[in-house]
Amino acid sequence: MIFSSNGYCAMCISYKHWRLGKRYMMRSLCAWVQSGRTSVGFKLTVALLYRFIWRRPLASWRLNLTDLVMSATVAKVHNVVFVLGPPGCGKGTQCARIQKNLGFVHLSAGDLLRAERQREGSQYGALIEQHIKNGTIVPVEITCKLLENAMDASPSAKGFLVDGFPRNQDNLDGWVREMGTKAKVHFVLYLSCPEDVCTSRCLNRGQGRTDDNEESLRKRIQTYHNQTLPIIEHYEALNLVREVPSTEDPDAVYAKVEKVFKDAGF
Repeated sequence: MIFSSNGYCAMCISYKHWRLGKRYMMRSLCAWVQSGRTSVGFKLTVALLYRFIWRRPLASWRLNLTDLVMSATVAKVHNVVFVLGPPGCGKGTQCARIQKNLGFVHLSAGDLLRAERQREGSQYGALIEQHIKNGTIVPVEITCKLLENAMDASPSAKGFLVDGFPRNQDNLDGWVREMGTKAKVHFVLYLSCPEDVCTSRCLNRGQGRTDDNEESLRKRIQTYHNQTLPIIEHYEALNLVREVPSTEDPDAVYAKVEKVFKDAGF
């Protein structure tokens, strides 16, 4: 038996300190959990650890395992950045680089609609086909649902780049109505570019798009000025627009874009 200088058993003292240390450790962990700065998975780990060490339920310190499990079922609020700008401003190029380097997922509303149109067994395919044939706008509820499904399919993504949406007031109203509680728009990345530069890029990019001709481009640019610019101005009034001129080469533009994301905490 080993005794300390004050006559107490050293093993007893060590055990007592272990018990105290264990108590303080768990209290600290529980306080951290209650602070709201931890994930649901971490909360569950702490809850199970507490139950294992103390062999008692989690009523102490207002921790409740049932509440923690229930909180895991709450839908995740997705981080979203809208990417807007005129045709040919380089939205696709910059989105591809952001996706590669910053952990975001690039979502194009147009690509999602085209893919859904061709997907076998789609509940929206026939309706999308009808609108495309008639030259009418697909209901925004469908577009928002496809965006939501794509976000839910990538739960580990840091955030989502929504390219070319919302294009008009109807898109914006539908987004607020359908996705207002499911996604947080952190900012709008606005790639500004003069009309003549955009036109030259579209005519020379060689992607084989049927709308990359002068007549179609004039209509698209006019639609952009009439319908999309007011959406950018709406977010500018909310101090949520981050403008990056996109007339330089893609590398120089991306350096500025990346700084915008870093400054926003991404």
